[in-house]
Amino acid sequence: MADRTKDFQEPLGTPSEKEKHDYASGDESDTKADGLGAGAVGSGSAPNNSDPEKKAALGNADKYEITEDDCYEELGFSFPVWKKWYILTIIFVVQVSMNFNTALYSNAVGGISEEFGVSKQAARCGAMIFLVAYAFGCELWAPWSEEFGRWPVIQLSLLLVNIWQLPVALANNFATIMVGRFLGGLSTAGGSVTLGMIADMFESDNQQYAVAFVVFSSVGGSILGPIVGGFSEQYLNWRWSIWIQLIFGGFIQIIHFFTVPETRTTIMMNKIAKKRRKAGNPNIWGPDELVPFKERFSAKEVLITWMRPFKMFLTEPIVLVLSLLSGFSDALIFMFIQSFALVYEQWNFDAVQIGLAFLSIGVGYLLAWVIFIPAIKRNRKQRENHPEDERAQYESRLWFLLYTAPCLPIGLFGFAWTCSGPPLPWIASMIFAALIGIANYAIYMATIDYMICAYGPYSASATGGNGWARDFLAGVLTVPATPFFENIGHASGRNLEYGSTILACIATVLVCAVYVIYWKGPQLRKRSPFAQQLAGARDDVGGRRVSALPNAETNNDHRPSVASQGGRRGSVHYLRGSHAGREPRTGSVTGQSTDVATRRTGSVTEGTARPGLADRKYSQQRRFFGENRNSPRVTPHGSRAGSRAASPVRHAPAQPGLSTVESARQG
Repeated sequence: MADRTKDFQEPLGTPSEKEKHDYASGDESDTKADGLGAGAVGSGSAPNNSDPEKKAALGNADKYEITEDDCYEELGFSFPVWKKWYILTIIFVVQVSMNFNTALYSNAVGGISEEFGVSKQAARCGAMIFLVAYAFGCELWAPWSEEFGRWPVIQLSLLLVNIWQLPVALANNFATIMVGRFLGGLSTAGGSVTLGMIADMFESDNQQYAVAFVVFSSVGGSILGPIVGGFSEQYLNWRWSIWIQLIFGGFIQIIHFFTVPETRTTIMMNKIAKKRRKAGNPNIWGPDELVPFKERFSAKEVLITWMRPFKMFLTEPIVLVLSLLSGFSDALIFMFIQSFALVYEQWNFDAVQIGLAFLSIGVGYLLAWVIFIPAIKRNRKQRENHPEDERAQYESRLWFLLYTAPCLPIGLFGFAWTCSGPPLPWIASMIFAALIGIANYAIYMATIDYMICAYGPYSASATGGNGWARDFLAGVLTVPATPFFENIGHASGRNLEYGSTILACIATVLVCAVYVIYWKGPQLRKRSPFAQQLAGARDDVGGRRVSALPNAETNNDHRPSVASQGGRRGSVHYLRGSHAGREPRTGSVTGQSTDVATRRTGSVTEGTARPGLADRKYSQQRRFFGENRNSPRVTPHGSRAGSRAASPVRHAPAQPGLSTVESARQG
């Protein structure tokens, strides 16, 4: 112990020569002596040796990093159903407010043009610049929510958006409006964060209903803006279109501040680890407590993370095709915001009536959301019945899109030739607008669901490319929308018909991509670099989804075997059990003695729906920044300490007729 006492006097994070030797050889004697064995992660159970001075001097390789399995019942996954859906409802309104801000501005264009002496086309740049900045803002905000938590990021985003409404509402010149709109869009966190909250509370196989709900809020906010805007345009000064955004945003920020808890898994685990240390468990640490801040946020990691969505957008055929399809569909809604006025003025609609015309698209969104519910049930049953069928696991998520995507060109063709004004009834064009709404919702929902499944731990980057395409294309097409509908075929007097027909032809080509991906999805995924690497990694672990791609620069020999853990990252107390003559350990949550067999089937807490080891697809403990980074002791982030890496449970050869755990006990 003399040598070890000397080692403990070294600064934190600096490995001694003996520790390096122990780490490489898998010597766990010191770990046991320090009390890191039985009961080390138990909820409030004290370790065998609790000398505070020795614990204070532990290097990172000797510290136990808490995992999801150690505290599953305290994470968002185990929230009561009512709490999950209450949080989702508030997030639903938050997302509506974000998209509401993008659309309501259009009803202020006339007033801005008149007051500041600019053309209406120039005034529309305020809508364009907000959407383009929004597209980049979503990607800039999302990684920070992974590191600092969803709650502070959403609060800061809402606060900044609300602040930037003030210079726009009080503007004395047009330049102030443009600057305020740009900063407001850049400050909007958007769907990357709200979809991330779903991953915090729902396992990947059970999140489709929640995704469908949040997608409805995203598309719904886009048409709520012109509905409300019609009234403000007709009865109020243009500045009220901005004040209404501020009132709505301030209201939902207050509700979110007081009623929505943090859901990000790693942030909750940090708090849980601190709470357990205070309860007398000095050697248990959260995921963010073992790696210095400056290493978690190196310039290289930040740049790589921020560039990944754009790289995947350009290099992954699946992401590119589905994102263009989704982006074009969403861009149509913002083009409609400009074209509806031209169309329904032919029936002498006033501003309020034109705004209410957007209810037809809202009806389409609502119908799509409702009919997706039985489609999700069918898809889940198909995946359960055919667990080894690749098409059932992936392409089956696009099955319902085969029937709903054609509504996009059908709706556009129908709208094109029923929007010419009297004597045709106005309701005819609205029926086709509802079909476009059904297609827009279905495309967004199905593409997001497919990408989450196909890209696993990198789905945030894949769906980020999807969201970027939707917002960017919508923004770019907002300004030319009105001239497009006014000038295409103007000499013939059928400019509205020709404009919509051109869009319908483009939509037909894009919808064909849905069928190509459905039938050729496996081949396309093999030609997609990221998807191919993930497929190879899954093959290495018996076909299960991995939590992150291995880093070629990292020595992963000491990383826990994913295959041996049933495809998910397990905690030490789930795998070690009792060995070397010890009694079974105390469970980390209930404080009851449990054996390994009990732990392998699920939680020891009655009524808690902890999935079995083979049921979870991938861990939410992975990081957004530095997904493959190492701690200072070359300890894989998200695994137990380096001194445990050579545990006999993982590395002892199995004896004939015995499981790995049983062999380790008897070895």
